[in-house]
Amino acid sequence: MASERNNNIQLQRSMKSRHLFMLSLGGVIGTGLFLGAGFTVGEAGPGGAVVAYLVGGLLMYLAMVCLGELSVVMPVSGSFQAHAAKYIGPATGFAIGWLYWMSWVTTVGLEFTAAGMLMKRWFPHTPIWIWCAVFIILLFTLNALTTRGFAETEYWFAGIKVLAVIVFIIVGGLAIFGVVNMDGKPAPFLSNLTGHGGLFPKGISAVFLTMMTVVYSFQGSEIMGIAAGETEDPEKNIPRAIKTLVFRVLLFYVLAIVVLSAVIPWKTAGVLESPFVTVFDMVGIPYAADIMNFIILTAVLSVGNSGLFASTRILRSLSLDGMAPAFLTKLSRRGVPLYALCITLAFALLSLLTSVVAADTLFVVLLSVSGMAGTLTWMAIAITQYKFRKQYIKKGGKVSELKFAVPFFPLVPILCILICLSTFVFLAFDPTQRTSLYYGFGFLAACYLFYYFKYTRRKDSTLLDNTVLKKEDI
Repeated sequence: MASERNNNIQLQRSMKSRHLFMLSLGGVIGTGLFLGAGFTVGEAGPGGAVVAYLVGGLLMYLAMVCLGELSVVMPVSGSFQAHAAKYIGPATGFAIGWLYWMSWVTTVGLEFTAAGMLMKRWFPHTPIWIWCAVFIILLFTLNALTTRGFAETEYWFAGIKVLAVIVFIIVGGLAIFGVVNMDGKPAPFLSNLTGHGGLFPKGISAVFLTMMTVVYSFQGSEIMGIAAGETEDPEKNIPRAIKTLVFRVLLFYVLAIVVLSAVIPWKTAGVLESPFVTVFDMVGIPYAADIMNFIILTAVLSVGNSGLFASTRILRSLSLDGMAPAFLTKLSRRGVPLYALCITLAFALLSLLTSVVAADTLFVVLLSVSGMAGTLTWMAIAITQYKFRKQYIKKGGKVSELKFAVPFFPLVPILCILICLSTFVFLAFDPTQRTSLYYGFGFLAACYLFYYFKYTRRKDSTLLDNTVLKKEDI
């Protein structure tokens, strides 16, 4: 078992550099941008939204470079769960693994419903559950065949979303300066940015209150680390993907927010279901609503596809460490953890059921934990990298020998931890989101308690022993 964890013998390294990059980019560009951008602009104003996304992008960069160093040293499919178990402690690996798995399972369940509801636009008389079943079969098949098949599908899913953002930025930019007609109205130029209360109409404090929403939009980029165990030449491809990912994500998000705020007044943007549809309608693009409905459907399926992949690999990683049933480690003849995939899908359907029969109780708890899981994961990644680097140097390792090293150590991991903590502090001041703190940290505490009662007395060799990294392990 240990050799399989260390060398990842059976998993197929079939993902190429372009797959890894688009997998992470697709995890970040989704409904959070297409549907959530207007909310952020409405809550913080145009300038506040830009600042919030810049800070969120900085946090994403800090977390990604920390994950990059760890993933190049230890490119396993379990990624940050396995890293945390080894360098912080098995209890933390257990807690982070189950927290992250549960958050994605909840998200995947929601995506099936969302996809079914989007199909109602074209097929109003077909029950939503039929479309849910169609998409469940589709995503299960994509994940069950081969890792390469999953990666190729996600590459094209992400490509559609990226193309939509690029078109929006170009068309919106032309509309700002009157190059294309906006429903017969004069070109707004920068009046919507500087007028209506200015760049920060609700003050700088509004920026902090939207931070959790913004950070949540960027979560999904850490899937890059989970995919490291199935990526060709991880020492070369992971650093390359990280360097291009953060810059392009920030460019897409910030430009989209600036264009959106310049075309539509911030008060109007805050109440629109999808400001992207509004902008396309204003410039007269035929079937704008149908086009965006298709793009959002693609985004939803992309999230579900990535979520099944990530949660399946995390569950198998927990099993490899003796923190989940042993049969979940088994791979199919195609090198896919099929049992872990089936269990993950089954629980995703259960979470979907709670949205109907326990919407005000269990479902609220699941959503709250899901919202916090990404931030807690990023914080754990930073802590893990800090402890790894300290142990590595203590054992005589040289930073110059690392294939990819976090710059400005220890500033980067410490700053990442502080920003993550600050988002929780800001969350405490928002009454509508405060309950997520109780449920999120409550679930985390329950994981630690369960681990200590269940495993501390076990003498199980499959549990990682939290030994420090030796020079010969690099």
